[in-house]
Amino acid sequence: MLDFNERRTVFVTCKDRSVDYLEKEIRELGFFPEKVHRTGVELKASLEDCMDLNLHLRTASHVLFEIRSIYLHQASDIYRRIKALPWEDYLDVDGYFSVNSVVENDTVTTPLIVNVKVKDAIVDRFREKFGRRPDSGSEFSGLVIQVYWKGTQAQIYLNTTGDTLAKHGYRKIPGKAPMMEDLAAATIMATEWNTRVPFINPMCGSGTLAIEAALMACKRFPGLYRDHYAFMSILGYPEEAYQAKMKKLRDKVIDNPGVKIIASDISLQSISFAKENAATAEVEHLIDFQVCDFAETEIPEKPKGVIMFNPEYGERLGEEEELAETYSRIGDFLKQKCAGYRGYIFTGNLSLAKKVGLRASRRIEFWNGTIDCRLLKYDLYEGKKEE
Repeated sequence: MLDFNERRTVFVTCKDRSVDYLEKEIRELGFFPEKVHRTGVELKASLEDCMDLNLHLRTASHVLFEIRSIYLHQASDIYRRIKALPWEDYLDVDGYFSVNSVVENDTVTTPLIVNVKVKDAIVDRFREKFGRRPDSGSEFSGLVIQVYWKGTQAQIYLNTTGDTLAKHGYRKIPGKAPMMEDLAAATIMATEWNTRVPFINPMCGSGTLAIEAALMACKRFPGLYRDHYAFMSILGYPEEAYQAKMKKLRDKVIDNPGVKIIASDISLQSISFAKENAATAEVEHLIDFQVCDFAETEIPEKPKGVIMFNPEYGERLGEEEELAETYSRIGDFLKQKCAGYRGYIFTGNLSLAKKVGLRASRRIEFWNGTIDCRLLKYDLYEGKKEE
């Protein structure tokens, strides 16, 4: 049985181009990253720490706890090396487990081969020791084993998360072309919004950006909306420690942070969806939802804050031509009505972004799925720039 307080190597994964924001979150929680990779952060932590990481992180995908690093030369080595590991220390004989793997080795044509060999090795070890075996499958409903194999070295992890942390659990109605919650959180962090000045989100769609902003403002963390993690299936899981952490999570919530968050959309249906999602997240009272054309969105005079657009990208030629006018109107709106604010446009279409007619002071790279995107920052000066 594992000691939940023993510190080992932990690897927290995230989407490509989001690691700076993940590292910031991890440091704010009091942890000290040892290595920062392109898609994750490595640190020393215990399984109890992994529980905290899972409950708090907004920009992460999975929290992986390393149980062994082994030498693997070729596919035929997998069964023997995996079977030698003490799986009965991690998994109940009557439990359930799944295996996921990422492999870069010339002897392996598909990670599915590795998954099967790992499953067979674990099952056979249990049969030999106990005369029976745990169930296995592809669902992340029990213990989750993650294999990273590159060259001749393989890291074997317990995936303490299970289903990805990218989904924060409150969005029951995604709406059209939604932005994932982890990406929304990362883009808001990239604006350096301080949660004290207004956050304005015209063309809000199903409300993800506004809701994530509200969650940050009132210190509501993703763990409040989820009741199952893979760490709960690790042998020796301390239920009482988890409940204590959940209480601390609830105690952090600020019911009324006193910040102005405005979300508008011309579609009544989109605003209805956004309100339902905000109600599930328990932040509907913090967001002023408005049904209107984006140009009619209320812009508070003081204090100046952040205004952020996530317009459509136009995947087909006809759509792109129609959206050119929209992007041009967004530029006019930012210039004429948002002086003193920091303006942002998140887009996966840089040719459309040129229609905005303003010079971006920063171009921050992100991926939205497989779409190469930019968060464009516009400094909206009051009066002339020199002043």
